[in-house]
Amino acid sequence: MKNKLTNKYVFAVTYFSEHNPDAASELDFDSTFQLLVAVVLSAQCTDKRVNIVTRQLFARYPTARTMAGATVEELYELIKSVSYPNNKAAHLHGLSQMLVSDFGGEVPDNMEDLLKLPGVGRKSANVILSVAYQRPSMAVDTHVFRVSTRIGLIHNAKTPLEAEKQLVANLPEDKIAIAHHWLILHGRYICTARKPQCEKCGISSICDFFLHKK
Repeated sequence: MKNKLTNKYVFAVTYFSEHNPDAASELDFDSTFQLLVAVVLSAQCTDKRVNIVTRQLFARYPTARTMAGATVEELYELIKSVSYPNNKAAHLHGLSQMLVSDFGGEVPDNMEDLLKLPGVGRKSANVILSVAYQRPSMAVDTHVFRVSTRIGLIHNAKTPLEAEKQLVANLPEDKIAIAHHWLILHGRYICTARKPQCEKCGISSICDFFLHKK
């Protein structure tokens, strides 16, 4: 079983390294603070919608210090087309003020401090650590969880944290950060939730879902 699992990881890493070597976030941002804001806004919302919203938001409030001076109502008006805008406006207001008051206006580079920020959970913190700080952190969203389960990279994981631990334990450390993007993009465009496009998938030969479907 261990050898079979190892072979899956080797095959997947080799395939994605060759076919998507520059995989990256589809969110638009020019700083770690802007990445943080975009990630908070992206919860249960598409990256496309977030990128539309952040154009105006970042034009007016490009830094933690400028956003900390905004009111919740002003932030709401700029982000009201995303999901849960009331909660997210409050989160942005709170996190920008905390960044200024507690962290000198800079985004923390560790899990413990990131989790103190309003609206930031473990998944969001892992995105910041991997994308902004190049740490071997695995953010598990619905795409990552679904794709990893279907392929058979994870087994019997009931929570995102269980999935994260299995992926981190089996991926090469220098591939963990980019593997997050590989799995998200694969889930977004190929291994979709309702109708996975197995005929277009380059790793179907090692995929439990595809092999059991045949």
